[in-house]
Amino acid sequence: MKRLLIGAAVGALLLPASAAFAQDADHDHACIDETCSIVSLFSGEETAAGWQGTTAPRYGTWGFDMAGRDTAVKPGDDFFEYANGKALEKLVIPSDRTSYGSFALLRELSDNRMKELVTGLAARRDLAAGSDEAKIADAYRSYIDEARIEQLDAQPLQPYLAAIRAADSHDKMAVYMGQTVGRFGSSFFGTGITIDAKQPTRYVVSTGQSGLGLPNRDYYLDARYADKKEKYQAYVGRMLTMIGWADPTETAAQIVALEQKIAEAHWTPVENRNRDKTYNEFTIAQLAQQAPGFEWQAYYDAAELGGVPRLIVRQDTAMPKIAAIYAETPVALLQAWEAFHTADDMAPLMSKRFSDAQWEFRSRDLSGQPEQRTREKRAISFAEGSLGEATGRLYVAQYFPAESKAKMEELVANLRTALSRRIENLTWMGAETKAAAQEKLRKFTVKIGYPDKWRDYSGLDIRADDLVGNAERRGLFEWNYDLSRLNEPVDKSEWGMTPQTVNAYYNSANNEIVFPAAILQPPFFDPNGDAAVNYGGIGGVIGHEIGHGFDDQGSKSDGDGVLRNWWTPEDKARFEALTTRLGEQYATYEPIAGYHINPGLTMGENIGDASGVAVGLEAYHLSLNGQAAPVIDGTTGDQRFFYGWAQVWQSKYRDEALKQQVATDPHSAAQFRVIGPLRNVDAWYDAFDVQPGTKYYLTPDQRVRLW
Repeated sequence: MKRLLIGAAVGALLLPASAAFAQDADHDHACIDETCSIVSLFSGEETAAGWQGTTAPRYGTWGFDMAGRDTAVKPGDDFFEYANGKALEKLVIPSDRTSYGSFALLRELSDNRMKELVTGLAARRDLAAGSDEAKIADAYRSYIDEARIEQLDAQPLQPYLAAIRAADSHDKMAVYMGQTVGRFGSSFFGTGITIDAKQPTRYVVSTGQSGLGLPNRDYYLDARYADKKEKYQAYVGRMLTMIGWADPTETAAQIVALEQKIAEAHWTPVENRNRDKTYNEFTIAQLAQQAPGFEWQAYYDAAELGGVPRLIVRQDTAMPKIAAIYAETPVALLQAWEAFHTADDMAPLMSKRFSDAQWEFRSRDLSGQPEQRTREKRAISFAEGSLGEATGRLYVAQYFPAESKAKMEELVANLRTALSRRIENLTWMGAETKAAAQEKLRKFTVKIGYPDKWRDYSGLDIRADDLVGNAERRGLFEWNYDLSRLNEPVDKSEWGMTPQTVNAYYNSANNEIVFPAAILQPPFFDPNGDAAVNYGGIGGVIGHEIGHGFDDQGSKSDGDGVLRNWWTPEDKARFEALTTRLGEQYATYEPIAGYHINPGLTMGENIGDASGVAVGLEAYHLSLNGQAAPVIDGTTGDQRFFYGWAQVWQSKYRDEALKQQVATDPHSAAQFRVIGPLRNVDAWYDAFDVQPGTKYYLTPDQRVRLW
């Protein structure tokens, strides 16, 4: 059940944890990654087990917890620690998490609210049959019924294993791989339906590299991850043993060796970010000619895509290599590979021996998570994920006040005005490119809180006694939905995140920025907090998402979402020179010993952060309407703005999770989402009297000023 995550240039504030195992990230969306009246963030309901309530936290008395600072640290030596150090000393990562902080706390708050909503429905017996509420309740019941799951054990997997054994030729296996689109299982190639980056009013089929069981190619090819590969091989053998596959130990070694070959053919994460290089138009016949050795027509026929007139192939030069690997691999090994990946895909939904085995490798060994989430928490996540917008509708009705949307609209308007002014005043950009940039900014669409229309789940069959079947039907429901849209115009009212998601994103194909309801809470946005802190928090987030429209990849689309160059050659060269300088700064950052940030991977998010701070600060100044900022607790407005930005990234990681983030995540580690942009802002030096000789001091001519 591994459809390719693909689309336009998408920048999210944070990468969801589940995306860590996607082998080809969606670069058409970009994301930004987390009433008790309390002075200290970690008083009240916050415990070592995490946030326990359904009421949003408060940060200090005006939006920032001054007691959370470590004033023994100089701002210029480490502003992340200066602003957050004492709070971080008190912060305990819950045992079922790999990191914790502001984002995670809000996600936990959202989870607690979901628990209240979902378990409340599950306790009722008066829900109308077939209603969304009844389906949410039944999805939860199917996951929480451990006795039923243990009784079934591996039974749900058996029809899949029988079908895999029947796929006893290369041609038959290509058909089977096509059938895994929307179902359990895997393929050497990932296929999905997305918005066409060059014709964004329509959808298109897109295919790219896949076939790996580890997070990305580096885990096979980089010696730093040798222990992870060894543990992965042991896990493959363990899973093959549990499903009764012949010669599990030897076969596991062969599977990992096969994936090593595939990894060598894969493009790097940096190459996968390049929107020009990943847009390659083919017909099925042309792809078959370029990449012989795989039955492409049979594959697409099985996925119900055999008649499509054109495809977008993302990693075009990798396809012939992977197809050749497929052709030279014995069918028996292909069957074993598919059997393992199908069992791995289904494991969280089967008996404890399967779900524990997968958790022990995927979460404990790869990410350093000491303890598995409780079955109840997983059941709530399953119900919420199965009917995301139906649960989102309930969330909004109970937890999202209308005034929050109105205040966000005002903030967004100020941020747009601020960026427009900054574009006009850029010294490195010429008039022609400025006019195109202003046009793109004017055409931005803003979505706040929740969608105007909700998904229709009437065609989704959910049963209280059929967990695996529920997941399978849900996957097919989504795939059939995608298929139904293939020849239809793009529906720009759709959302790529649910309202209860603590995140935000920019979608280049629609030229839109989207802010779900759940992120519009402290520390990002406090309707009763200080304006400067709000501009540093949610204002920085808004600026970050707008900035994705002008980052190294998002800037390749125009105001209508069309992937085309709208820059003069001279301005593009100057922009690239500035981003190169920014990348050189980030390449020196080492979040954990031996693991430096890869600026080629994180460049879009780094530009988003730099834009968020610069534009957010200008918008805050505009909001003052020429008046002096108030002084609160001895702090100036600019100081509170920078505190607000630092506070939203307040977080700790387990070592293994941080290593995985550096290897796979397009976002820099939290410490450098604070330090990285601030050291390039003149006002930060003035606000905190940062002087030469401190660790992160840059001379004025060394500071990179993009937007």
